[in-house]
Amino acid sequence: MHLPQTLLLGRELAGRDVERSMTTTPNEPLTIFTVGHSSLTERVFVALLETSGVSGIVDVRSVPFSRWTPQFNRDVIERTLHARGLGYAFAGDYLGGRPSDPTCYRGGVVPEGDADFLSLVDYPEVARRPWFRRGLDRLVELAAERPTAVLCSEEDPQRCHRHHLIAQALIERGIAVAHIRRDGAVEQAVPAPKQLSLLP
Repeated sequence: MHLPQTLLLGRELAGRDVERSMTTTPNEPLTIFTVGHSSLTERVFVALLETSGVSGIVDVRSVPFSRWTPQFNRDVIERTLHARGLGYAFAGDYLGGRPSDPTCYRGGVVPEGDADFLSLVDYPEVARRPWFRRGLDRLVELAAERPTAVLCSEEDPQRCHRHHLIAQALIERGIAVAHIRRDGAVEQAVPAPKQLSLLP
């Protein structure tokens, strides 16, 4: 599985004719942000990013389109961000919360419609897949080049795969993750509790 051009090229995330800024120094740990657009307006969303110091977005929505929030359709939000000097890359095929492989679901079947993907997707299994690991590697590389936020639609990170899958995989690598909330608050992501085995 090859990474899409938008995820492969750091220049794509950097935006058009925008000078890159470094997220970290050799002595500073890397932090990757996450944000959910929910029903925010474009203006408020961009203000959240700028206030948090984010200058690049990696879109991890499996379906980057919505009839209810057309301002966040993939082509629209990409133009909006580029117009403000912010970068955009799409990675929903590799870091999305609705994988197309039925073996990534607890029931062995890809759900349809408005299913509860949060409870149906086998996130530990997804995290082991080579395509997910390669996507995560590229996310880390891009975040090392400039302050980056992972974008999904759900505002509450506790109800989104960006916390239960992506953030947990990053934390396991020793990378800090911070969730940007709609009121401007920034919450540090914490490791999910490990389930104890009942077997001796």
